[in-house]
Amino acid sequence: MKELLMNLKFVWKYSKKEKKYIYIYIFLNLFSIVFSVILPILSANVVIELTKNNYERIILIAALIFVINFIYNTTHYVARRCSLRVYRNTMSELEIDLGKNIMELENDCLEKNGSGVFIQRMTSDTNKLANVFNSIFGIATRIINYIGILIAIFIINKIVFVYIFLMLVLLYLIEKMRTTKYDEDDKVYRKSLEKVSGFISELIRGSRDIKMLNCEKDFLNELGNKIDDANYKSFKMEKTFRTSGLILWHLNDLFVLILIILLVLLIKNGVIISTIALVLYNYSNDIRGSVYLIGDLLSNIKSFNLSSDRISKIVNSDEFKKESFGSLHIDKVKGNFEFNDVTFGYNEKMILDKINFKIKANETIAFVGKSGSGKTTIFNLLCKMYEVNSGIITIDGIDIKELDRDSIRGNITIISQDPYIFNMSIKDNLKLVKSNVTDEEIEKACHLACLDDFINTLSDRYDSIIGEGGVNLSGGQKQRLAIARALIQNTEIILFDEATSALDNETQEKIQRAINNMKNKYTILIIAHRLSTIVNSDRILYLENGKIEAEGTHKKLIKINKKYRDLYETEISKK
Repeated sequence: MKELLMNLKFVWKYSKKEKKYIYIYIFLNLFSIVFSVILPILSANVVIELTKNNYERIILIAALIFVINFIYNTTHYVARRCSLRVYRNTMSELEIDLGKNIMELENDCLEKNGSGVFIQRMTSDTNKLANVFNSIFGIATRIINYIGILIAIFIINKIVFVYIFLMLVLLYLIEKMRTTKYDEDDKVYRKSLEKVSGFISELIRGSRDIKMLNCEKDFLNELGNKIDDANYKSFKMEKTFRTSGLILWHLNDLFVLILIILLVLLIKNGVIISTIALVLYNYSNDIRGSVYLIGDLLSNIKSFNLSSDRISKIVNSDEFKKESFGSLHIDKVKGNFEFNDVTFGYNEKMILDKINFKIKANETIAFVGKSGSGKTTIFNLLCKMYEVNSGIITIDGIDIKELDRDSIRGNITIISQDPYIFNMSIKDNLKLVKSNVTDEEIEKACHLACLDDFINTLSDRYDSIIGEGGVNLSGGQKQRLAIARALIQNTEIILFDEATSALDNETQEKIQRAINNMKNKYTILIIAHRLSTIVNSDRILYLENGKIEAEGTHKKLIKINKKYRDLYETEISKK
């Protein structure tokens, strides 16, 4: 009960905007209890009057039954409308808040758990949580309705009450065992669904590479295995539930048979008259459904607690770690920053080992080194995508731990080797970083990024839809679009993470000119795949095994560092 109350409190914050409709829904359900008690009595009176050939009274009672049913059905309709509104808006609030919390998770947490965990909780669990939260009130009020009927039976005849009560307890215990087993199987089934969702997500996102590797059959076989496993768990769960349900139905039929025998004996011994027996029988028909309803309530409560637990773990618990930021806000940074004894690693693997360097505003700095030397990690730490293990990173002399999210990421743009392009038009992709950007600014940015020639070949030009992940663009076109996006964002610090690696020589030269035009206006950091693209940098930092081995201009490093010189000469010889 404590867990249920905690989870109801958790979901209430998403439903409280609709509390007026929740109260109306509860009131209307309670109001309908009166009709549930009255209708069996009226139905019995119709039978009695038929035996007396009192047709006028039958018509009067039938008219009264019609009016009561009309009010009852109208009440049920309004209650259902309120219920749907609460369900729809609660789920909407849940999905929005869960999406917000997922975006706040640490990167390694997202990578470790995989997309399936979050997709399933974002879709299935929010739906179940809102639906069950909504239905619990309806089930609870209907149970109150059944309690009212039980009281009426107790008043009419205590012998029948004791029999019905004992049978309900027996059926309830069987139903409880049935739903407990079902909910245990449901936990296992949901985990298998997460695996299916995650694999489907990978299948769709990696479809092009899968085709190029000619391994569609292997992937589809694996997908089939995961779906078969989920279906087997679902079948096993439903088979157990339905088999036990059949036994419960047979017991219910036996319950009716014994009740009829009991009523006949009571009539025969003059304890009750046939009219009362008919009323009691009608009441028993209504109340027999309470066993399944209580079972539904128990099952719904467990499903509610499970979904609530799975969602609240993302929202509230330490199991899914959130990014942490300070409270200090700066609208515009100058662009000075420093790494002071910064160490970073994970899974006992050291990536950066006590590195130190300073960068002044409007400098253009390049990072070079072999793959795995820590270049991209520096960018990720500067953007606070990961937390340092030790040491301090400062922007304009302020520890980034003290700065809020917007002060860091609102002043830094990173252009990665494989930027993510969204399934929308070129213009809308650019508007993501600046909603009020003008068409003139868009065209200027695309021109500087050497993308305008390509856009002009498209029938819809800037309104062309480019597919999920930029599937309709080449690698170079995606990178140029990302560069245009960065130019529109116009932050003080721009990071190029091998952003020109997929470009041909001609386009690379154009991009290089664009970067040169940005020099001395922005703090520019470049991770270079081709050393020829960073020879004009103010400084170059050569990294190896997580440490800065050498630092200086291109000419200086050629003279003092053999490894850098060898890298450069190897590249020149390939040309």
